[in-house]
Amino acid sequence: MVHDFKQKIAAFAIALSLAVPATTAGIVPALAQPNGPVSVADLAEGLLGAVVNISTSQKVKQRRPKLPIPQVPEGSPFQEFFDDLFPRGGDDDDGPTRNRQSLGSGFVISADGLIITNNHVIADADEIVANFADGSKLVAEIVGTDPKTDIAVLRVKPDGDLAHVDIGDSEKSRIGDWVMAIGNPFGLGGSVSMGIVSAIGRDINSGPYDNFIQTDAAINRGNSGGPLFNMEGDVIGINTAIISPSGGSIGIGFAIPTALAKPVIDQLIEFGETRRGWLGVQIQLVSEEIAESLGLDEAKGALVGDVFKDGPADKAGIQSGDIVLSFDGKEVETMRDLPKIVADTPVGESVDVVLFRKGEKQTVQVEVGRLEEGEKAIKASKEEDDDKKSDSAKPVLGMMLQELDDALRDAEGVAAEVKGVYVLDVAEGTSAEDKGIEAGNVIVEVNQEPVATPQDVSERVEELKKSGRKNALLMIANKEGDIRFVVVRIES
Repeated sequence: MVHDFKQKIAAFAIALSLAVPATTAGIVPALAQPNGPVSVADLAEGLLGAVVNISTSQKVKQRRPKLPIPQVPEGSPFQEFFDDLFPRGGDDDDGPTRNRQSLGSGFVISADGLIITNNHVIADADEIVANFADGSKLVAEIVGTDPKTDIAVLRVKPDGDLAHVDIGDSEKSRIGDWVMAIGNPFGLGGSVSMGIVSAIGRDINSGPYDNFIQTDAAINRGNSGGPLFNMEGDVIGINTAIISPSGGSIGIGFAIPTALAKPVIDQLIEFGETRRGWLGVQIQLVSEEIAESLGLDEAKGALVGDVFKDGPADKAGIQSGDIVLSFDGKEVETMRDLPKIVADTPVGESVDVVLFRKGEKQTVQVEVGRLEEGEKAIKASKEEDDDKKSDSAKPVLGMMLQELDDALRDAEGVAAEVKGVYVLDVAEGTSAEDKGIEAGNVIVEVNQEPVATPQDVSERVEELKKSGRKNALLMIANKEGDIRFVVVRIES
């Protein structure tokens, strides 16, 4: 079993310390190995059985361009032949299907068959197969996926217990620690590479929770989803990305740290989906200039740019311009910290949020929402806004209209007492132009019913159409508020 080699690992660590003596200054000279090279064979041997190759297949349509169909005389005996060769009514994608194959890596974390890999390794796959070091293969099912962190949990059903590995604590890793990567680079299964932790906390702009371990252990295409081990044989990262102009390893690879991955994995196993905390704000970096202008002693925290209506922050009274300094007792040093802290907070929990507002610190209590539900609400709200904008973009009675908000009112100099829908433009030759309506006017009422949006005007006109009316009575105001009534013909 994988755990039987712990004593060998301890012996390896002792041997490594003996092989590399410290100098009088307490600094270890690079590559100083007077007793000969230290082998990691025992470590690798104990881990290889728990690392799997992931192969996936996806059925895709092959594009088949349309060909001109030969014309044959009516009743020709060759008609059936040509119908089979040149099928009618199909489109360019109506060709034969083929299987697209892809390869990646993964690792077993439980004896009963739970496997961790990257989401991008198995995305859109019709079939997923885990290939084990002993040559056996098992079809895998998806337990859950999380595109935001690029993590996927799979399950296979073995006849007996599987070799598996432990998920360790990446927070204990330090720059310079030795690490081992095992995976399936370029389809070469069971490949082992060694290196060190080159950096921690890397943000490569791949998602909202970037916090990668950077390593110079050789990671190539096909290593995705494979484990990055420490010298105790525990997984501290999931190999995910590389920087490579050539497509091969240049010594810059990135792994998702287990401190970030473990909560996601646990949620996917328990619920089949993630359940992240949500605050309901858009945030931006607090620069030195922003900190100085707001009276903050140092550039820290996350500046609230926008607050989603009816979200947790809105209900708690958080406002645009606030700076979040701490969340649930955890300091927010930079903007990047806040999304990770909020995401790891249990949904429904009430927490204290320390804000900097108008030169003073104050604390508000927020009931944490669920990110996935918040995203659905935001999407629905945006779709509704897009529908309204789409309606606004359509001319009504030959007029282009826009909602009269404060910004437009100030820009165009419309009096404060004027309420209604602003006329942006009037098409030539229309009834509205004939009746003297012009850009800058405001439609206050349609058939004695107040209107506030272009959609209101459109709906009133549609109601008149359905009732058989041929004209619409409009109350029109100019920018100063002078009122007049006009009758505009409803175009068919």
